[in-house]
Amino acid sequence: MTDSNTEVSDKYELVVGLEVHAQLSTQSKIFSSDSASFGAQPNEHVSMVSLGHPGTLPFLNKKAVEYAVKLGFACHGEVNRYNNFARKNYFYADLPKGYQISQDQHPIITGGYVKVKRHDGSERSIAIHHIHMEEDAGKSMHDQHDSYSLIDLNRAGVPLLEIVSQPDIHSSEEAGLYLTEMRRLLRYLSICDGNMEEGSMRCDANISVRLKGATQLGNRCEVKNLNSIRNVQRAIEHEFLRQIDIIEAGGYIEQNTLNFNADTGETSVLRSKEMANDYRYFPEPDLQPLLLSDDYLENIRRSMPALPEELYHKYTQQLGLSEYDASVIVADHDTALFFEQVIAHTANYKGAAHWLMGTVKSYLNEHHQTITSLGLTPQQLCRLIQLVDDGKVNHTVAAHKLFPALLLHPDKTAAQVAEELNLLISDDSNELDQFIHEALAKYPDKVIEYQKGKKGVLGLFMGEIMKRSKGKIDPQKTNQLLINALQAKS
Repeated sequence: MTDSNTEVSDKYELVVGLEVHAQLSTQSKIFSSDSASFGAQPNEHVSMVSLGHPGTLPFLNKKAVEYAVKLGFACHGEVNRYNNFARKNYFYADLPKGYQISQDQHPIITGGYVKVKRHDGSERSIAIHHIHMEEDAGKSMHDQHDSYSLIDLNRAGVPLLEIVSQPDIHSSEEAGLYLTEMRRLLRYLSICDGNMEEGSMRCDANISVRLKGATQLGNRCEVKNLNSIRNVQRAIEHEFLRQIDIIEAGGYIEQNTLNFNADTGETSVLRSKEMANDYRYFPEPDLQPLLLSDDYLENIRRSMPALPEELYHKYTQQLGLSEYDASVIVADHDTALFFEQVIAHTANYKGAAHWLMGTVKSYLNEHHQTITSLGLTPQQLCRLIQLVDDGKVNHTVAAHKLFPALLLHPDKTAAQVAEELNLLISDDSNELDQFIHEALAKYPDKVIEYQKGKKGVLGLFMGEIMKRSKGKIDPQKTNQLLINALQAKS
């Protein structure tokens, strides 16, 4: 962007509201008993109910309600005790009933917010307008046949939560952070896997611009079905500049629904923007209103797992971890679960974090694995940490030899493997003295340098001793004995 373009864009404020569709991880669909699992053959998980045959009636999945309430609590929202459903009428080939059962006037959650931390360290809360329950549509496939589009209705009726933010986002960075945090909450609650590539979490972005200082919102364009956080950010950045160019040229922003081309990074008109009255909402006659009792909500509240913000506070304030280590651990739900199990068996919290952030993370990255596929239990890792803490195994040896060996023998304890591989630190002081003597004898000129004040040569001697002992030494004890031996020579 040129300096003149930057100067023009600086006059405007970006305003974004996001609509996140989270596909719930229930076993069955929201209004029928059809399987909601992913990956079946086309049209395998359908029935007369999900196809909307005459005379069939929907019935509500109670697990979907529970998941909605959990997300409402996690987002600090207000749970509505009185809920009803509505028919949202529109025609798409992959919408079997010709309408979608959704919520209109009485969504299950209103208000709330999600906290995000920007890269400059500042924090802000992004407001949520509401969260409502609805069913998903099917899937149209345009690349399976030369002449026809094909329809797969397995997804039709799968439960969704639509999370609608306020127009409270003012940069692509904030949009990315909001989506990352929302996905993390969904995963911590175990209600959605958050996989945007498979479509279990999708996002529409409502984007507008206005002059800085203005209070009235500009006309917005909605970019549909963005399938990655990065693409959401790219679409926002493109639309911000596109809309500014139109306004600066004296044009008018038409309120359209847009498609985003991930290859070009540009948007194009998909259709004219629908308004709420275009959908002709009316109450769903086949579903009674849903009333949630205080006891029901309290039981769900008591079952809530620890969430990222709570764990971050625990790790930094109670366990003494660094902000960086705590943020990395809580960034991934499975990593946090693993760490929680580790610290249940050891009081060396910092040591456990260093192992997780160092040796374990390096191994997972190198082998393209996740913590759930690690062939080592939290209890085994604790025993490995304990061996090092007790001075029975050198940390370097534990990381580079014992840890890989344990992965190959998950049925054995760390102590058993260390003994079989002869990795335990020797208690023979005579043998250690001999290693020190041999190291000093090998580098007599370095001994003289040390005596003249060059303390950096200690590392050379320690490396030689480590090599001769095959790592079976206590570094702290050996370092002191080495210093004593060098001083005795002066």
